[in-house]
Amino acid sequence: MDFPIEAIRGRFPALSLTDGGRRRVYLDNPAGTQVPRAVADAVSRCLLTTNANLGGFFETTVAAQKVVDDAHAAMADFLGAASPQEIIIGANMTTLTYHMSRTLGRAMKSGDEIIVTRMDHEGNVSPWLQLAEDLGLVVRWLAFDERSWQVEEAALSALLSDKTRLVALNYASNLTGSINRVKALTAIAKQAGALVYVDAVQFAPHGLVDVQNLGCDFLACSAYKFFGPHMGILWGRRDVIDALKPYKCRCSSNGLPERFELGTPQIELMAGLTAAVDYFADLGAAAGEGGSRRASIARAFELSIAYENVLAQRLIDRLSDIEGLTIHGITDPSRVGERVPTVSFTVDGMVPETIVGQMNAENIFLWSGHNYAWEIVHQLGIPAEEGVVRIGIAHYNNAAEIDETLESVHRVIAMLRQERS
Repeated sequence: MDFPIEAIRGRFPALSLTDGGRRRVYLDNPAGTQVPRAVADAVSRCLLTTNANLGGFFETTVAAQKVVDDAHAAMADFLGAASPQEIIIGANMTTLTYHMSRTLGRAMKSGDEIIVTRMDHEGNVSPWLQLAEDLGLVVRWLAFDERSWQVEEAALSALLSDKTRLVALNYASNLTGSINRVKALTAIAKQAGALVYVDAVQFAPHGLVDVQNLGCDFLACSAYKFFGPHMGILWGRRDVIDALKPYKCRCSSNGLPERFELGTPQIELMAGLTAAVDYFADLGAAAGEGGSRRASIARAFELSIAYENVLAQRLIDRLSDIEGLTIHGITDPSRVGERVPTVSFTVDGMVPETIVGQMNAENIFLWSGHNYAWEIVHQLGIPAEEGVVRIGIAHYNNAAEIDETLESVHRVIAMLRQERS
């Protein structure tokens, strides 16, 4: 079945907006995607008809509790969790990771070891570094291989010891786009008795997450990266989180997941979160999947992965034709399935911000900088104050937008070279 791109684009109102008659090309997606109308409608409907705090017996509070319950059930389906009780919803991935790091730190002591990678977003690095500083933990750094662009199993094995308490991994890089073999890495870490905490923020928009199959203990993602509202979601394995004592108010619930969700929840955004998950399920159902919501989500990803991979390789191939341009990530067409469609590059003698500024002026939305991939730019020797040009495809982008963007890249680089000569 062909990917129904025009029907999909019609579900995103932002894609039809113009500025002074000029179309918008959204390729800033690794930093946050646009939302289907159904997501915005769900948020609005909740605020207008279900606006109450939780815990009462009157109509709006009962309805609000259902919104909260539905969001946890939706994310359990999205991530393949065993139960909605394993789903913790909060402000964002970074905040949730800081909170969980402090909770896990209660069982750690000076001299214990943790492993962090040089491939992660800072949201899965700084919380652990600061925990180590507070408790006197030993930090082991896990570099990525600059030939495969992935974290290799042998490199992880070499760092593990009987003192390793936690390994923080990322599923896919927000700069290189590379996908790690998380299941294999997790199995190695678990054999050493370590907990595994996975940042799936960049993977979740582009591939089906199956937390039970991965074998990890925690996995975090962000709804606003997969067409939802600004929220973070953390899955925790039931037997692990059930034994934890989180920082919380004395009189708040000790139930799961409530004891990890501090304060009044963002109920209206949870309504939007369910709508975002159902958007994926609707795509799968439209493709003929008649089973469960989880099965429909899986079918949607089958279609979107195949579609995105074609666009990503089209982008990579034509960028590779530009003299002096270096793509930092997998470029081999036979390995396109080992990356998400986020493509970062630098050009000899040019500051990325200058390129991006010119393209933004053409209403092509993309980013420059380190993009919080702080360790990646340092490992690669890229000046952190400059970073890279980053182009990030979502499944609502089309081939015409990619071609237009490529023309802009070629034109802008040629213009800047002429100005410099």
